[in-house]
Amino acid sequence: MIIDTHAHLNFNAYNKDLASVISKTLSDDIWMINVGSKYETSKKAVEIAEKYNRGVYAAVGLHPIYSASEFVKVRADKEEGGFAINQEDFDINNYKELALNDKVVAIGEIGLDYYYRPKANNKLELFKNKQKEVFLKQLDLAKELNLPVILHSRMAHNDLIDILDGSLKGVIHCFTGAWDDAEKYLNMGYYLGFNGIIFKLDLNEVIKKAPMDRILVETDCPYLTPYKAKASRNEPLFVKYIIERIAELKGISFKETADMTFENAAKLFKL
Repeated sequence: MIIDTHAHLNFNAYNKDLASVISKTLSDDIWMINVGSKYETSKKAVEIAEKYNRGVYAAVGLHPIYSASEFVKVRADKEEGGFAINQEDFDINNYKELALNDKVVAIGEIGLDYYYRPKANNKLELFKNKQKEVFLKQLDLAKELNLPVILHSRMAHNDLIDILDGSLKGVIHCFTGAWDDAEKYLNMGYYLGFNGIIFKLDLNEVIKKAPMDRILVETDCPYLTPYKAKASRNEPLFVKYIIERIAELKGISFKETADMTFENAAKLFKL
């Protein structure tokens, strides 16, 4: 059994063939967690999960790119929804209502993202503070509902580590940091999520050093398609290429890697 712990089949990139993508994925004994980026996509993730008895789950949360977009201009992403990146205030009641659904297994993806940021120092500080404020509110929601968190960190590991205290369980999605960062997250009890970025960045040392019982595999589809897939759009099926590469680096079999990462996910997300 395999599980893609971070998919976005709730994005517009799958509007035309969502049912068939899920059907062939489940037929290949691969489960998935569709992760929200804002209220609209969080709600859709829940609606998708409700259609399946098992194997399809949801996470709900407000991605940091939306929580402070008033300070920076970001281009729209047609794969996600084809809309502008507009500011969205975090309404805890709306997200809590979604999170109480039995198919919701985590709050996410939430965190900090400093990739697109204002150039002026005064605006930069406001931008970071707003993201942190919204992030803390979502951490509080996760604590209230006793749910793990799916954490997004881009160019923000130091601030994220400063905020986290290990009181929550969760995963650092799409981990791209150095071993020093990984070690700090691991020491706080977090898992590390690896996807197709491992074919673009040199994360070999981190993967080799990270304990197998703290690794999760994901696709972040429709993004970060592994080159072996020979496709432009990523899908949960392609998580097998991530497992294959981790197995190679760890010197263990594909099956061992698949089984252990599935067990890790089942434990974290209480599947």
